[in-house]
Amino acid sequence: MIPLFHVGDAGVRYGSAEILRSVSLSLYAGEFVAIAGPNGAGKSTLLSLLAGLSAPTTGTCRLGDRSAHQWNRRDFARRVAVVQSTEVASFPFTAGDVVYMGRMPHRKGMYETAEDHTAVAKALATSGMTAFRDREFRTLSAGEKQRVLLASALAQAPEVLLLDEPAAHLDLRHQVELHQMLRDLSRSGMLVVAVTHDLNLAAAYAPRLILMNQGRIHADGAARDVMQSRLIEDVFEVRVEMHQTPSGHPWMLYGE
Repeated sequence: MIPLFHVGDAGVRYGSAEILRSVSLSLYAGEFVAIAGPNGAGKSTLLSLLAGLSAPTTGTCRLGDRSAHQWNRRDFARRVAVVQSTEVASFPFTAGDVVYMGRMPHRKGMYETAEDHTAVAKALATSGMTAFRDREFRTLSAGEKQRVLLASALAQAPEVLLLDEPAAHLDLRHQVELHQMLRDLSRSGMLVVAVTHDLNLAAAYAPRLILMNQGRIHADGAARDVMQSRLIEDVFEVRVEMHQTPSGHPWMLYGE
């Protein structure tokens, strides 16, 4: 199988600071991949490479047959959608207007097409935001804004969805619903890559878990293989107890 993304011995340096060190991995259509690690591990930097927002100092990061950062941005956006973790801006538009912005890579004129309307309606329904369509974006809570931005990304109809801590502003129910949705999107053929701090939710829904530390990939594999006490304690420097849910997923408790 040919990967959508291939990262080869990639390194990123800012001045004297080495942020990523010799990172290599391949990402395939239909995968749900969670990337976890402590602060400063290089997770968001790796996601930035995949999003084509920055270039590696050494090595390569390719989408298909070319470097991710060398793609025409409109062509790239037709294939890859990105949901950032930074504090969401307040737009003077309705939630529906913001979701329609996700259709810009596909637009060929000034007016929305039937395809645009269908894509926006589907994205709002998938993200559970249909009822908020006519609400002014600035009046929404941080979690609701995050879900609207997710709907805007889905409206792009991408092959790849990249997310940086997408559950950061969500309550528990919406965190679970989000991970269920991401799992379902991957099962439909989309490559989903999400940076997360919640290892338990990642292990419950993402079949593949990448654990990063000090700019390197510390472990990469099935969640049940990566969620091992020794690996978690080495990376996070905290004692943990590993258990298993009734459905067979690993579940971590913090030790004393």
